[in-house]
Amino acid sequence: MSDKAVRVRFAPSPTGPLHMGGVRTALYNYLFAKKNNGTFILRLEDTDQTRFVPGAFEYIMDALAWCGISPDEGPGVGGEYGPYIQSERKAMYLPYAEQLVAEGKAYYAFDTAESLTEMRERAKTMKMPNWQYNAVTRNSMQNSLTLPADEVEKRIANGDAYVIRFKMPRNVDVRFEDIVRGWVVVNTNNLDDKVLFKSDGMPTYHLANIVDDHTMKISHVIRGEEWLPSAPLHVLLYEAFGWDAPQFAHLPLLLRPDGNGKLSKRDGDRLGFPVFPTNWTTAEGELFSGYREQGYLPQAFINMLAFLGWNPGTPQELFSLEELVQAFTLERVGKAGAKFDADKTKWYQQQYLRAADKTVLAKELQTLLDTQYELSFLEEIVEMMKERATFLKDMLVEGDYFFAAPTSYDDKTVRKKWKDNTTPLMEEWLERLSSLEDFSAENIEVAFKAFLEEKELGIGAVLPNFRLLLTGKGMGPSMFSIANLLGKEECVARMEVGIKAITAIKAEA
Repeated sequence: MSDKAVRVRFAPSPTGPLHMGGVRTALYNYLFAKKNNGTFILRLEDTDQTRFVPGAFEYIMDALAWCGISPDEGPGVGGEYGPYIQSERKAMYLPYAEQLVAEGKAYYAFDTAESLTEMRERAKTMKMPNWQYNAVTRNSMQNSLTLPADEVEKRIANGDAYVIRFKMPRNVDVRFEDIVRGWVVVNTNNLDDKVLFKSDGMPTYHLANIVDDHTMKISHVIRGEEWLPSAPLHVLLYEAFGWDAPQFAHLPLLLRPDGNGKLSKRDGDRLGFPVFPTNWTTAEGELFSGYREQGYLPQAFINMLAFLGWNPGTPQELFSLEELVQAFTLERVGKAGAKFDADKTKWYQQQYLRAADKTVLAKELQTLLDTQYELSFLEEIVEMMKERATFLKDMLVEGDYFFAAPTSYDDKTVRKKWKDNTTPLMEEWLERLSSLEDFSAENIEVAFKAFLEEKELGIGAVLPNFRLLLTGKGMGPSMFSIANLLGKEECVARMEVGIKAITAIKAEA
């Protein structure tokens, strides 16, 4: 790495919600910056006004904030290299494009959309389906390389529509070293004369990207593999301006779990998992689900994302954001596409839920419940349930009996465990429980074991039915802890109702 100060940027376009692949790019930029005492910049690339989607910018900001990926410079944050929204920098790009024209490295092109379509159709009839505007074809087109200088000036003065294209050199090998992929070599005969400045007065991504990266002193460009085909042009643009190029690192694709191909926005809901950090609703009302709304903790989401393309080289799998900063290097990012694993994502969620502070989780439960419960009551529920839960909402579903007496009883347990002698047995156990003055979990357990010993019974004859009466479930956390939390009065009431209800069920069977 050079001695140049590390400055990296995440530069999304507001053309829709931020896909999890985009979040991973932001994360890797953030980790690299923090690891190297650098600066992480957020820049909004909105030069393509035709694809602008209202609300997309706000979505990007909200999603990154939920993930804990905070920019050091950017919209709403500030910084000495702003503005950080490209449309607000509009006036600065044309002089750079015209500089290249003046130096013979770019040219004005007046071809209409109709004439370009006509050329492509003509090429198809001549068995040349991949027609390009390039070093071979540019000489037969309407541009400042083929038209007299006075006509070019006249057309521009008259307000004729034009674009500025880069004059791609012929038969030149473009070489650059990518931190992830090693040396990349592309011959310019395979590249076309890309538009740098559009007829609507806006730069294309290629020009704006290069100018912004240079003027913002970006040291490393860390972006998705889909931009690799554009990198040779960008290297040539840096050379054309006489600027030092940043170091490039092109990240591997995120692949769908069922077969090959890039993970798309529709794969998630089709396969039952989110591909966006937070919910996104289209203008047409179509909802794409997000990790936040499905109950994932941001730490679990970030940890999962970090491992999609990178590994620390150690067996450790659980990393806080701070630990990821310390461990992260671009050299350990792989070239091959990373296949998404929904089950592994749930595993991360389970680990973080189990490790989370019980008070924090209890407060989250309070927000999910319509009725307010004491925080200490919810903390005890969290402690009992979090080992069995994947999401916080699972505690409300699987632990619904903490908030209301059961209205139904697990059919399998009723059939297998409620024998002919169970009704009098549970009535006797109810009487024993009712007599307890100290209704602590420890004392309930002592009384239970004494009851089994006295009756010469195995645990399976009483405990599953005790659980059934209090919770309606066939399994769950410690029954003694559940009984203690519910309290003696509630336990007695539930058992009285349950014994009658299940006895009636068995009588009808």
